[in-house]
Amino acid sequence: MSTVARHGCLPALTILFVLAGAGWLASTAPAASREEFDLRGPNAAGHASAKKPGPVRWAPSHPTVPDVAVPFTASEASGTPAPWLITYADTAVSYRFQGPSAEPGIGVRRPDGTPEGRLEPRNVPKNVINFFHANTWTYGANVLSLDILSSGSQDPAGDKRGNFEGVGATEVYLIYRGVLDANSLFNTDAFALPGLVRSIGLSFGADANAKNTKFDPEKRAGTFGLNFAFDVPAGFVNLKVQGYKEFSRNGFALGRFRSVEYLMTPEFELTYSLPLTFTGLPLSVSGLNTLVLPKGRYGLTNENETQVEFVSQTNLVLDFGQITGNAPNQISAFVGLQFWHNKFGADPRRTVNTQEKALLAGMTYHLR
Repeated sequence: MSTVARHGCLPALTILFVLAGAGWLASTAPAASREEFDLRGPNAAGHASAKKPGPVRWAPSHPTVPDVAVPFTASEASGTPAPWLITYADTAVSYRFQGPSAEPGIGVRRPDGTPEGRLEPRNVPKNVINFFHANTWTYGANVLSLDILSSGSQDPAGDKRGNFEGVGATEVYLIYRGVLDANSLFNTDAFALPGLVRSIGLSFGADANAKNTKFDPEKRAGTFGLNFAFDVPAGFVNLKVQGYKEFSRNGFALGRFRSVEYLMTPEFELTYSLPLTFTGLPLSVSGLNTLVLPKGRYGLTNENETQVEFVSQTNLVLDFGQITGNAPNQISAFVGLQFWHNKFGADPRRTVNTQEKALLAGMTYHLR
């Protein structure tokens, strides 16, 4: 994507992508064992451009909605491994279609008797390729996910001079997440609550994105907090309590407001992947629920306050490889629903198109 390259973001993403190999949208992954990872995220496109700039168009930067699950301690993966030993790895690629997606700031004028007319949300279909790599080692886990999102022409590509009519925008979005497991680090089981929490660990990560729109977003964000892996009979359930700090860019804003530094804010993530064994089929349900508290101001001159944001995604996953009996956990298909309230933290009273109700469908191929 040439525009991304001009942003200076693509070389770094390419290096990380090469290091990661290929990838996987793990919301499509079957919960075959406790050693499965789950990284998904709407990872929806960043900011939308607008034909006629106005305060209603501005939206804050893409929030972090990662989903990294470490459902086991490192010592459980393979007895008592040697230091720095890689105990599990997964590399895969997936495709998904999602729509109708919402892009804050993208609207359509409808006649209502006023000179400009009523501004209504405009739906945007998206095709997404995801590359994913995850591994666990003696003391924790690492996850790297790269989304390439291609919007329909309803979300036009562009640059600082204007939109490219009839051409949909493309976004590159990178997520890294890591967890250090406290029980493995200190060779103890003190960081657990028997029957409730199997493991407590430190979580940390970073986000980066670029998108070729007039808004010209360029997000850089970091997260740090605690990961609680709950004790469940099969699959996993995880809760993250962490801080979130974001720096972004507003291509419409002027002067010092072009680059935006948001406030540190709390973020809560509940993620899960559970097998549906009662169906007699290799089905599982996986999902995430993320709550992000207000992170400061956004807008042409930072005149708007961000709002409490909530995103929920639930996928039903079918393991084709297990059905054939030849290659379990290699090829899977999924359908799902994504609900996003106050997308990117945007205030619906100030910005149009801030609520998303999107259907998801796609397939995943694991290279391991």
